[in-house]
Amino acid sequence: MPESAPRVQIVPQADEQVSFQVDGQERLRWHAATRYPRPFFFPLVGPSGRSLTRMGHPAAPDHSHHRSLWWGHHDVGGVNFWEERGGSQQVRQEDWVHYQDGADEAGMVVKIGWFDAHKSKLMQQELIAVYRPLDKDGWLELQTTFTSPVDALPLAKTNFGFLGLRVAASLSAQYGGGKLTSSEGAVGEKDIFGKQAKWMDYSGPIAGTAWEGVTWFDHPSNPRYPSHWHVRDDGWMSAAFCLAEGWQLKKDQPLRLRYGFRIHAGAADVKTAETRRQAFADSPAWEAVKAERPWRVKLARTRQ
Repeated sequence: MPESAPRVQIVPQADEQVSFQVDGQERLRWHAATRYPRPFFFPLVGPSGRSLTRMGHPAAPDHSHHRSLWWGHHDVGGVNFWEERGGSQQVRQEDWVHYQDGADEAGMVVKIGWFDAHKSKLMQQELIAVYRPLDKDGWLELQTTFTSPVDALPLAKTNFGFLGLRVAASLSAQYGGGKLTSSEGAVGEKDIFGKQAKWMDYSGPIAGTAWEGVTWFDHPSNPRYPSHWHVRDDGWMSAAFCLAEGWQLKKDQPLRLRYGFRIHAGAADVKTAETRRQAFADSPAWEAVKAERPWRVKLARTRQ
């Protein structure tokens, strides 16, 4: 039987970009050019073919750091890796480790360094990103591991970090017709902000009256599960790891975080979200393991 091309592929692009494609159609793109203060994903494409995320705030020019879906933190050892208000600190991709195509999913592994203004590395980040099509929907899994070369690196208490998502303007409750919904049944910024939840959904109109959205899942293996959430009606949500208190990242104790994102048609559906939450909770973590030639490594689920 002749071999066929993988349905889901990681396709490197010019300018240090990587396209995640299903049947030749882009569903997600990673940007790692060093001219940016930090890497980010854009677009995150919904079932309609339109991006469910946007670059920047709909009405605030000083929020250019809101780059769709991105990593950052407001205070890492006293250094601001969140806003873009001067300074030469940078979150920078140092290398890609592996790209893996497949019939059902595709993934990448990259190494990222967090450098202060003196070019000293405060943190090392390994990022694994895996995309899987689910019928009409999509599933993005992000797994990251932070380590530090110093004995104890303080991550201060803050609403900002490690990961943020800025939805398309039409999905936001304030600038569009969208709605925030939490796993605990709360709706809107007022009832959700700062509260804990297993998942968070932002959905709204994207093409005419057709709704689409993103459900963000926290994983039970994460410290502080279920996460506190920083959310805004203006189109923003984040599993804010340090919202309640800071964290000491110790040299011999890596911090691993796992998040899942269901990119879906329609409004938030609690039953579907709970089914996906359980499946994600039951899934083993990813790891890059030694592979047979011609590959150096491969992505595989860890054994439970």
